Amino acid sequence: MKISVLTVCRNSAATINHTLDSFLAQDHLDKELVVIDGGSRDETLPIIRSYSQDQIRLVSEPDSGMYDALNKGLRLYTGDAVGVLNSDDCFHDRTALRRISAGLEQADIVHGDLDFVEDHLTKRVVRRWRAVPRPFKGFRTGWMPAHPTFYVKRKVAEATGAFDLNFKVASDYDWMLRAVELHGFKSAIVEQVLVDMMIGGESTRSLKSHVLHNMEALRARRQWLASGWIDYALIAKPVRKIGQFFVERGTSRA
Repeated sequence: MKISVLTVCRNSAATINHTLDSFLAQDHLDKELVVIDGGSRDETLPIIRSYSQDQIRLVSEPDSGMYDALNKGLRLYTGDAVGVLNSDDCFHDRTALRRISAGLEQADIVHGDLDFVEDHLTKRVVRRWRAVPRPFKGFRTGWMPAHPTFYVKRKVAEATGAFDLNFKVASDYDWMLRAVELHGFKSAIVEQVLVDMMIGGESTRSLKSHVLHNMEALRARRQWLASGWIDYALIAKPVRKIGQFFVERGTSRA
């Protein structure tokens, strides 16, 4: 199974080498990395071009933001399955794509564990996201997968469609909701840390970002799941994440 990984970047010179190294180190050989650059003005492009282009495809042109760039990636990838690796994130170890591929032999969608780290040198973990199976009513309960670990077969991506550019920070949530809830695809968990994610992303960098993400997520549930103006998940979703700050390595899932 060929796995395509989409990486969106703009002025990511400080971190992009960690992302590229972690992709090229994967022991799953049938893979490609599609890098969609938004017109970087720092050293991002020279760094990317310094790598062998055998498994890296680079597109650099202006875009309307991360989700517009991801939509370009969805039109360009050639694999049997696809997922996203942010330009300041890394695969946790060299087996991640192999385990994702194995999971997708049994399911249409897979997701797994995620560690939030301070940086990719010390790898100090400040938060641990541990995947749990989709509960009854799924996203209505406040459950969601970790998007950087979320990989889908091509048929899922085609049925789900494009990222909605009307969302500023929660289009990935909306995309996963549609993929999981609307088409009856089978999902499974990869019980392993798949990605090390740098803290301070678009939806987690401040209280304001958290609030905006939760309100946009509510809008997605209203649109697709007929939720009310206030629903159970509006409270349950952030509450579920509190425990991620206290999960110790190797402990069981909640």
